[in-house]
Amino acid sequence: MKKSSGKVVRYNKWGYIFLIPFIVVYVIFQLIPLVSTIYNSFFENYMSGLTQVGPKFVGLANYQKLFSDGDIWVYTKNTMVLWIMCFVPQIILSLVLGAWFSDVRLKLKGTRFFKTVVYLPNLIMASAFSMLFFTLFSDGGPINSMLMQIGLVDTPYKFLSNVGSARGLIALMNCLMWFGNTTILLMAGMMGIDTSLFEAAEVDGATSSQVFWQITLPLLRPILVYVVITSLIGGLQLFDVPQILTNGTGDPMRSTMTLIMFLNKHLYSKNYGMAGALSVVLFIITGILSLVVFKITGNDKRKG
Repeated sequence: MKKSSGKVVRYNKWGYIFLIPFIVVYVIFQLIPLVSTIYNSFFENYMSGLTQVGPKFVGLANYQKLFSDGDIWVYTKNTMVLWIMCFVPQIILSLVLGAWFSDVRLKLKGTRFFKTVVYLPNLIMASAFSMLFFTLFSDGGPINSMLMQIGLVDTPYKFLSNVGSARGLIALMNCLMWFGNTTILLMAGMMGIDTSLFEAAEVDGATSSQVFWQITLPLLRPILVYVVITSLIGGLQLFDVPQILTNGTGDPMRSTMTLIMFLNKHLYSKNYGMAGALSVVLFIITGILSLVVFKITGNDKRKG
């Protein structure tokens, strides 16, 4: 007994040793910045011209100012609207493609090629995507030229000056960049489902739609929860596409200004106290929304 317990202790020791690199990286790049951000949120610390103001402890004053201004609610709404506009078509498209590629009964040819093509947009930098769409949909861009040539419009349509079209372009870009990643995840989940279930359903005369809704979708719940939560976190961190497309202004009428763009403004002006308070609020919002998704999907329930 002693020998076996000694071996367990030695094996555990090596396990802890292998964990050291991860723990060190986590502490340096995650834990310390998190604690520092929370700490800075309680201080007045910013640049006024060339004069450094603070750091001076002000308690919850930064949080009070953040909520009293009212801008945070506008930008939270913008962020959630942009995420929903992107995620809904993205998850539908990914489910359709995942079911299509993973269905052996279809006997599709060239699936490897199409899987690669679907994933390729995920490899393109957001800055390149934004500049491409900015050029395509500008007032003198090729899209406006085509619309005028076929007679749909008489004058160039200002895509970036209208709330609906500006938000639609941002949502479209994010959908194109990330639907491939979501498709691969869902397809992996679908391929992990026991094929005997599909065979039994086919013997019973189930249609393709019945198989999808009654077998595939319920068994995909863990993957779907993961996709929704990670997509939600990514949506709350939306920054690069609207930042480049609107040159950081969030126009038209601040309708595309996201929470991270708002945070970037504080960091650019070196207002570390307000930036810290906004970061903490964003962290809390992310945690609450993730918990809500987890509760709604019923993944917190454990069967006895």
